[in-house]
Amino acid sequence: MNTENQIDEWEQMLASVAKIESYDNGRILEKGQGFFVGANLLVTKYSLVNQATEVKIQPLDGNKTYSATRFVAFDRINDLIILEVDSVKREPIVLVEGEIPRSAKTMYIAPKTSKTTQLFTGKVLNLANVKGINLYRLTNRIRSSQFGSPIFVSNKKAIGVAFSAVVDYEEQSFATPSFYISEMLKNKKGEPELLETLKISANSKVAAENMKIKGLVIETGYGNITIKLFNETPGYRDNFIRLVKEDFYDSLLIHRVIADFGIQSGAADTRYARPGDNVGWKGPGYTIPAHVVDGLYHKRGMIGSPRKPDTANERRRSDGSQFYIVSGRKYFDNELDDLETQNNYTFSKEQRQVYKSVGGAPHLDGSYTIFGQVVSGMEVVDKIAKVETDKRWRPVKDIRVKDIRILK
Repeated sequence: MNTENQIDEWEQMLASVAKIESYDNGRILEKGQGFFVGANLLVTKYSLVNQATEVKIQPLDGNKTYSATRFVAFDRINDLIILEVDSVKREPIVLVEGEIPRSAKTMYIAPKTSKTTQLFTGKVLNLANVKGINLYRLTNRIRSSQFGSPIFVSNKKAIGVAFSAVVDYEEQSFATPSFYISEMLKNKKGEPELLETLKISANSKVAAENMKIKGLVIETGYGNITIKLFNETPGYRDNFIRLVKEDFYDSLLIHRVIADFGIQSGAADTRYARPGDNVGWKGPGYTIPAHVVDGLYHKRGMIGSPRKPDTANERRRSDGSQFYIVSGRKYFDNELDDLETQNNYTFSKEQRQVYKSVGGAPHLDGSYTIFGQVVSGMEVVDKIAKVETDKRWRPVKDIRVKDIRILK
């Protein structure tokens, strides 16, 4: 159980820890905390600010409020962002670079009551892989208003960013390790970008630029797959390109391989997945409305967006980052007849001919969004589709997306 101690020697740290409130054009969105990791750079939870146009920041040592409208780095998978704060310079909190051992004493600070600084203590339970993310599991009790606060060890160095979540039906406290913050600082942008660019929808200028993109190359350990995205599904096109530019897909597993169907990737819980982990359940933090286009069907080589079953997803919204590539198989007329009856869907003459001669995944037609197609590299898809998998269709030997690059 956490204990409260009055330790004035920590008072100087209050200047480098801050309350934050995020706003979208004056409308308050989220509240939490953050802390300075550069003179004017503050790290916090990405999910607290990713739909904001402005973040108001109030250090715990006073009542003055500062503003942040730009960021220099973010990590969607680890839920971190570094903001550039206007008109302020504070002493950065020193980060722990290595891994903290089990049972290390941890603490976080809170605003002063009376004349003393509040210090709440706990300890590290372990460095655990939780839903595909490496996190310190803590005994400290972290409330929602403290999401984003620094978790310290006894030498006043921060081991990471605090938050809590329900895992295995239990509320647990965590810290996202500081070594991820250090990596972000090393790779921060030369020119800060506006927070509003993080919003899901693309503006008209970006959408027009995306229409001109010739294709993208998915690099894997088995070879390259070149794809094109359809302008008929602009929301999916723009979303995929935005994630590619963020390097979101780099190092993610091809986590699902089903013979006679295809391959699937893009799950956020696969970057740090260990052998045997049950993965493929985490997206980028949002879903996308379905966009089923007449004339686009699941023939061999098509790219679509998976989603949760209808029983848990009445509106059939798609996962925000995952995608599948159809390798498929050939079908007979009687099989297509059965699928029409089961799915209350009618195949056109063209679809029937293609499914009988080329193949695909006709059972998905009318229910799943198609947003792209393989241009070259189907032999790579076929090679991956034949690998050995476990009972959850995860390849026994990891296959990762090394990189996705844009062809201008």
